Amino acid sequence: MKYKKTVLNNGLRVITVPMRETRTTTVMAMAGVGSRYESEKEAGISHFLEHMFFKGTKKRPSALSIAEELDAVGGEYNAFTAKDRTGYYVKTDADHMEAALDVIADIYLNSKINPEEIEREKGAIIQEINMYEDSPMQSVGDVFENLLYFQNPLGREIIGCKETVKSFQRENFLRYREKFYAAGNTVLCVAGKFNEKKVIQKAKEYFGGMKKGRKPEIGKISERQSAPEVKIRFKKTDQTHLIIGNRAYHENHKDRFALGALSVILGGNMSSRLFIEVRERRGLAYYVRTFLETFEECGYIATQAGVAHENLQKTIEIIKSEYQKISSQKISPKELQKAKDYIKGKSAMGLESSNEVAAFFVNQAIRRRKIMTPGEIFAKIDKITAADILRVAGDVFQNKTLNLAVIGPHKNESELKKMLAIGG
Repeated sequence: MKYKKTVLNNGLRVITVPMRETRTTTVMAMAGVGSRYESEKEAGISHFLEHMFFKGTKKRPSALSIAEELDAVGGEYNAFTAKDRTGYYVKTDADHMEAALDVIADIYLNSKINPEEIEREKGAIIQEINMYEDSPMQSVGDVFENLLYFQNPLGREIIGCKETVKSFQRENFLRYREKFYAAGNTVLCVAGKFNEKKVIQKAKEYFGGMKKGRKPEIGKISERQSAPEVKIRFKKTDQTHLIIGNRAYHENHKDRFALGALSVILGGNMSSRLFIEVRERRGLAYYVRTFLETFEECGYIATQAGVAHENLQKTIEIIKSEYQKISSQKISPKELQKAKDYIKGKSAMGLESSNEVAAFFVNQAIRRRKIMTPGEIFAKIDKITAADILRVAGDVFQNKTLNLAVIGPHKNESELKKMLAIGG
């Protein structure tokens, strides 16, 4: 899969990725800003602004006019806010690529941010906050990241809090957009079937007038931890939700591919060690998974599960045991190859659609020092050895950097800390 990167005079990056075997085109614009760039008073403004971009422009005066235009051509469209980026995309059949690009450019550059719409949307976002609070399976991740990064905006919820959401006025959004939505902090990606010359021409036409700007600095994370830590969010639930894991590598670390394979072996699929041990052999959980999260200067690997309240300790012991085992015993060639084939197979299936391809390239353009093609990434994965897995596991799974987040009817943090410290 080949791509081309074009940089406009104002610094905006345009990534074009032709796909011969598809009949669709996805246009995605991404700003290198998310919740970690917000001040305490701005908590949630990145996410709120993302909502406001779909509420109307001068050319398309309402949310309905945007939706009707895209629905009329069977378009798929959405947006997302993360801690370090915010993306907007439209996917259509290839014949409507220009319409998709026109809509993306219009909402990205010309959203009215109407005060009446702001007041209406406050209610919707507050209900979204309530929804997450009622869903411990989703919100336990926020508890875990708050534990790891509690003195930094990285530890705050992306959606913000009710107090800040209620406080936002039009001038807050305009100031924030002016600061972060600059050409030097924006990547536009078009993937699928399209005329490349026309895409570049239209990109210059739409985005060439953006102010240059550049990515603002952020407060970096200090990864200091000398003992296991616990954070409990007390809630009367039918099930205890937990995440247990360790500080790990940043998003450009040389061992990130080995760490990815390690997470698959531990809990990345239905034949992984923890899925078999926790669910199939013991019936302790319906879901259990191991996953990675990476940021510019930090990251972590963790395992999440939902269990009966009385089985919390037993589940923690099993997960810790598997962490210890993979840190001290070399995995078999068969298990390593299975993990490699799983990663490559899932990636290949995902990259059959133009929206996944656009996300793949635009995320790298925003977050990575170098954009890699799937083939280059697969070559890195093929080079991972059992010795790499053992070395990385030993480096990451140290008791002093172990952290546990829990949502459920629990209050005794000191007992859980003792549990984590055993075997440290």
